[in-house]
Amino acid sequence: MTGERLRFDGWIAGVGTVSGTRLVVGHWPRSPFGAFSDVMVEHPGGERVLLAPSRPIADFVAATYRFDRIEVVPVAVTVAGDSWLVEAGALRLRLRTGRRSALGLLLSTVPAPFAHSPLWAALCDVPARLLMPGVRTLGRAGPGRREWYGARGLRPVVAADAVLDGASLGGLAPLDPPVAFGFGSAPRRPSLVRVTTTVELATAER
Repeated sequence: MTGERLRFDGWIAGVGTVSGTRLVVGHWPRSPFGAFSDVMVEHPGGERVLLAPSRPIADFVAATYRFDRIEVVPVAVTVAGDSWLVEAGALRLRLRTGRRSALGLLLSTVPAPFAHSPLWAALCDVPARLLMPGVRTLGRAGPGRREWYGARGLRPVVAADAVLDGASLGGLAPLDPPVAFGFGSAPRRPSLVRVTTTVELATAER
């Protein structure tokens, strides 16, 4: 017997910075909470911080991933062509994406029903780990929860500028070491992934 499945459709951007701070942005136009965005921050010393736009969203994300600190703050994402502006509390992040790679073009052909399927995620898990070390497409998320990712597009992030608490985090760098919010990391190479994320709740949560 499986628990309720909650689906989030949107984009995940993962970038590193010269300062060693790594940032993972989730931008979800379609979700059980309506449209929202959130940001996961991992500092060089390992502290993991969630920036979420409401308490219900913060509680759900914190029950799915691991954080040392949670801040409920306004979070806004503005997209104009290949430029993204992320504003989350004291964080301001600008991103610029490049052209799709061969892998990105291949992922864009994945049918939506496949992106929703845990069997497809399990099939993709091994090649994903080989092609992008640290990346996982299927795993355990929080007590009793299971999660899987169905990627449907991939673009490199070619430029980034981030300011946190008034201090520059430096320019774009690989997302290294991998982030440790959950069972897998975003790719080491800064990327924007078009993705459908499914969280299966524990049966007791239904």
